[in-house]
Amino acid sequence: MSIKIKTANHFGHRTSTKKSRPSVVFFFFSLSMEHKDNNLNSTSSPVISAISSSSQLPDPDVQILTSGGLRIPAHSSILAMVSPVLENVIERPLKHGSSERVIPILGVPCDAVLAFVEYLYSSRCTEEQMEKYGIHLLALSHVYSVPQLKQRCTRGVSQRLTIENVVDLLQLARLCDAPDLYLKCMKQIAAHFKAVEQTEGWKFMQNHDPWLELDILQFIDEAESRKKKTRRHREEQSLYLQLSEAMECLEHICTEGCTTVGPYDVEPAKRKGPCNKYATCQGVQMLIKHFALCKRRANGGGCLRCKRMWQLLRLHSSICDQHDSCRVPLCRQFKLKAEQQKMSDDAKWKLLVRKVLSAKAMSSLSLPKRKREELRETMGGHVLKTFRYC
Repeated sequence: MSIKIKTANHFGHRTSTKKSRPSVVFFFFSLSMEHKDNNLNSTSSPVISAISSSSQLPDPDVQILTSGGLRIPAHSSILAMVSPVLENVIERPLKHGSSERVIPILGVPCDAVLAFVEYLYSSRCTEEQMEKYGIHLLALSHVYSVPQLKQRCTRGVSQRLTIENVVDLLQLARLCDAPDLYLKCMKQIAAHFKAVEQTEGWKFMQNHDPWLELDILQFIDEAESRKKKTRRHREEQSLYLQLSEAMECLEHICTEGCTTVGPYDVEPAKRKGPCNKYATCQGVQMLIKHFALCKRRANGGGCLRCKRMWQLLRLHSSICDQHDSCRVPLCRQFKLKAEQQKMSDDAKWKLLVRKVLSAKAMSSLSLPKRKREELRETMGGHVLKTFRYC
């Protein structure tokens, strides 16, 4: 029994009216029950010389036959120890009339087979070998179940991805069951789709493997959906973080006072410039000033900015756990009104409260320990019924 590794040339060549490019081979694996033994002489090579001249090993008892007719002497015990597939081949009885055991490894260059046999003996693969025969070694490691070499080839081939060869290597990764390489190829195609679409490999794949093209397009669509979802989630988290900061800023203004807005029992700050403690401080102060002076609110109505202030006060009351000592106006009144009227917040409002609380917790965890302690110390005091503004 022999294992043959066939290339894409068995199924058709890629042709182009321009100068032909060096095509990256992709592999199709098949099992053949018969093979022809070629009586060819061995060629000299460092691997053959090292194996043949070793005084610590017995005489080679297996010949590995390559496509070019090269016979590589090897030891069945070592091959069987490294590769379970080769072990099964070696354990099969010899054919009648055959005095030597020959294992054909066809469909790849002779030097690639030499590099493969060298790895079986030494567990080493040079960068030069990986550069020249990385895809062949990946195929051989998959066919003969050599997982360490397969991992090494997967890393080496993935480091040499280009726009021109990414489609071919994607097909190779699928056939060789190399998920890491497959995913990296998919990401490369998704990132440079317009350029990949113009390559010869893409056109060949469209004509011969439309299901793979569908998988690629589905992957790109899912990647775009994930990007949009991530972008939307970040925007929502930014909004919740701003609301959480606005809640802290509201407590800061009502407890300590800031620039021209603060409680009556606190002296106005000497610094008249904008507050640097919170990014939303100036905006909250402007809302408070407008809320105190708006005539539409005094007449029983209210403008859009007043409604925003009402929502901030209600949100603060929903997340505040110190109603008796809180100095934010209407905090306790909102809570009592909700309890007396048995007012149940709608699902959207409850979700908003949970999201703001989560953002507040994450924000407090990201602060240094000293600042978290200072933030706790600022809470407390007397009930505030109104604001001081200048």
